[in-house]
Amino acid sequence: MHSGGEWGAVFRRFAAAGALITCSAAAWAQTPPVKIGLVLSLTGPAASLGIPARDTVALLPKQMGGRPVDYIVLDDASDTTQAVQTTKKLISEDHVDAIIGSSITPNSLAMIDVVADGKTPMISLASSSKIIEPVDARRHWVFKTPQTDAMMASAIAEHASNHGVKTMAFIGQADALGETFYAEVSKFAQLHKIAIVANERFNRTDTSVTGQVLKIIAAKPDAVVVGAAGTPAALPPKTLRERGFKGAIYHNHGTGNRDFLRVCGADCNGTFLPTSPVLVASQLPDDHPAKRLALDYIKVYETKYGAGTVSAFGSYAWDAGMLLNRAVPIAMKAGAPGTPEFRTALRDALENTKNFSDSNGQVNMTPNDHIGLDQRARVIAEIENGKWIYQPR
Repeated sequence: MHSGGEWGAVFRRFAAAGALITCSAAAWAQTPPVKIGLVLSLTGPAASLGIPARDTVALLPKQMGGRPVDYIVLDDASDTTQAVQTTKKLISEDHVDAIIGSSITPNSLAMIDVVADGKTPMISLASSSKIIEPVDARRHWVFKTPQTDAMMASAIAEHASNHGVKTMAFIGQADALGETFYAEVSKFAQLHKIAIVANERFNRTDTSVTGQVLKIIAAKPDAVVVGAAGTPAALPPKTLRERGFKGAIYHNHGTGNRDFLRVCGADCNGTFLPTSPVLVASQLPDDHPAKRLALDYIKVYETKYGAGTVSAFGSYAWDAGMLLNRAVPIAMKAGAPGTPEFRTALRDALENTKNFSDSNGQVNMTPNDHIGLDQRARVIAEIENGKWIYQPR
């Protein structure tokens, strides 16, 4: 039987333990979270790119480096000005540690100066190599997860050459995506001795490209490359088929989602696109470096959103989250989240990513390479009846 003094000692020990638990809970509640801002095209012409990325956010780690993570998702409405304003808000008002976005090239390019001035690392979800090249004082802060337009253009030229294409036409968006993709397509076409016989442009909001398509058909190309992203990219191939074009049609990898397939319909049967391994993961050889993690992402995504819902654009957001999950514990050695020291160390940790596998391949970044993927990160797929069919080279 315990004496009164003994019971008092026991009570004090329990009280002390309870105080420790209370203090620990309070400390956790006061722990500065890692704040990650996302600038995504959730409305407007590029919404089919931004929405899968937003849906992926719900699947990203809730903690990084033992700290809670706050994800702040904002819509840039597929508009460059809005992307800049949104980025400024995330940095100056929300004090985020990193930014993921935007979904499209023009917006990502416009955000570069803002994140550089704010000394905040950014991981773009858009295609153009100009977002990260050359790695100058401004792009020092910028990274990306999607394959570059140069990687994808080389895949198109290689596939076209292997299938006897000698002449090629281009029709692209009248913006940075269209211009930069054309530059890469023409460069790699020349390397494969393919002549460019026509070069046309259209706006994301156009409802007709008949005039451009008639000029292309008059040039009699063996193949046409469409340099566009999202559902607006369905307009040129549909018009080409309506006007009787029988040659090969290649898309930009900005069409790797179900919404594009729905809008383009049967007119896209037999057309090709260079794309993320995620779209054809189950068809890849077992030794492909992206297969296992691509299948893992697909399982997680489709468990939440349903079979057949996955897209390449969600995978780019997933990979950005995984890169940050790796980098945050490293950066915390230099400072706490919310501090300039942490943001700088986070940037440095991203740049020093080595032998890191994600759903699109293996990442090896350097001070001059802020994507780190090699040529295995892109594949050619053929569209058939609403499905992507892997095309071995």
